[in-house]
Amino acid sequence: MIEDQRAFCLVYPSDFRLTDKEKSSICYLSFPDSHSGCLGDTQFSFRIRQCGGQRSPWHDDRHYDTGAPVSLQREPAHYFGYVYFRQVKDSSVKRGYFQKSLVLVSRLPFVRLFQALLSLIAPEYFDKLAPCLEAVCNEIDQWPAPMPGQTLNLPVMGVILQVRIPSRVDKPESSAPKQCGHENLLPAPVVLSSVHELDLFRCFQPVLAHVQTLWELMLLGEPLVVLAPSPAMSSEMVLALTRCLHPLKFCCDYRPYFTIHDSEFREFTTRTQAPPNVVLGVTNPFFIKMLQHWPHILRVGEPRMSGDLPKQVKLKKPSRLKTLDTKPGLYTAYTAHLHRDKALLKRLLKGLQKKRPSDMQTALLRRHLLELTQSFIIPLEHYMTSLMPLQKSIMPWKTPPQIRPFRQDDFLCSLEHAGPQLTCILKGDWLGLYRRFFKSPHFDGWYRQRHKEMVQKLEALHLEAICEANIEAWMKDKSEVEIVDLVLKLREKLVWAQGHQLPVKEATLQRAQLYIETIIGSLPKDLQAVLCPP
Repeated sequence: MIEDQRAFCLVYPSDFRLTDKEKSSICYLSFPDSHSGCLGDTQFSFRIRQCGGQRSPWHDDRHYDTGAPVSLQREPAHYFGYVYFRQVKDSSVKRGYFQKSLVLVSRLPFVRLFQALLSLIAPEYFDKLAPCLEAVCNEIDQWPAPMPGQTLNLPVMGVILQVRIPSRVDKPESSAPKQCGHENLLPAPVVLSSVHELDLFRCFQPVLAHVQTLWELMLLGEPLVVLAPSPAMSSEMVLALTRCLHPLKFCCDYRPYFTIHDSEFREFTTRTQAPPNVVLGVTNPFFIKMLQHWPHILRVGEPRMSGDLPKQVKLKKPSRLKTLDTKPGLYTAYTAHLHRDKALLKRLLKGLQKKRPSDMQTALLRRHLLELTQSFIIPLEHYMTSLMPLQKSIMPWKTPPQIRPFRQDDFLCSLEHAGPQLTCILKGDWLGLYRRFFKSPHFDGWYRQRHKEMVQKLEALHLEAICEANIEAWMKDKSEVEIVDLVLKLREKLVWAQGHQLPVKEATLQRAQLYIETIIGSLPKDLQAVLCPP
């Protein structure tokens, strides 16, 4: 808990270790800057770089990350901060206002869950202070670890939050599974439909006309500044932008709320090098002056909810971005590769006029973005699959064949018969979009992930081939050196399979262990002693 921008008031658990630099960043980012004028209660989020680079994950981290969608895995080198800030007039305080922030720090991007949790804890804490927070932390400490695919009941302050942790085997287009176990729970649980999904329609209301342009900018990893009236708007807009690529993992840096006090301020504002691949959410108009050299700046105003489509920000040339009172707009020289989907805008406008619920509008918008991303990624997936060696070429006693290299020209040639036009009605310069995508951090991130998965699949198939082979027949004409070499390689494969949790059946692992014991049992006693020391 933080009372001002200089120091922590309380930290739970007390043994949670942060560097002085991390503490300073959290303190400054936990308060809206003076331009926001936030009165009452407000919630927002931030993301900071961890000092000292990545830290080794706990065992539970690996178990969770193996089953979680790539976009929801724990952050190895960043912390998320979820803030509940209160500012109310108070004549008894020197500055005339009561100001406090309760901050939850996590490596998990569960914005919906943690905001719901803070909305329960913070109001009570601001009244009752430390004893309340200690009791809550003791309750949270008893929660089960997040397990992908499981529905969890999380008790806190007399309320039960029920959530389902997404799994990587979930179908992206499916709706959230029905919650279960209500009948035996007292009190009845508060069911959260998602741990992470935002109200996309509300976030994107002022930029609906440019959603596809923004989707392209995110896909290409372009630097973008979001200037909003409040930390709540800036953080929601940045998170919505990073999540519009689902199920593709967002591989660039992003800061939902960023201030001039941030330790990376100079790094991001320097003019001596090209802007980094980062999406910045800011509220201080001073950033317009500091970041005029950035290629894309989105300024949004306060949303106006009515029966008509809210006033849309206009596309404007960056040269018009000169003053601190710059009007709302998307300032960019970028020309979209794909044509705008006018039918989508008409459907959303019709929904507003008919007062269609926001969750239905969000579902419509999310499906559109999902289908757009899938149409773009499916040809890449098909081509990548074609680079995998055939299963019949995997021999038990030979090194597995290599995955063939990704050749961009070959892929682009394949688009004529297997391109996005098969699944997407949008016209435009798809080839040009792919060419720019190849230069982006997202292609590198996607390729590395897919290549890693294919290597693991190859290793799993090779281990299965060894376990299905006749080991006794192979050993008949082999020297002791060759047999010992096989034992060492099999052991190495077994450790690798278990450590990296390869897609191998438990029966295959058991058979591999039995093979090792059988082979060692056939060797002379002196070699057995070397391979199996007491």
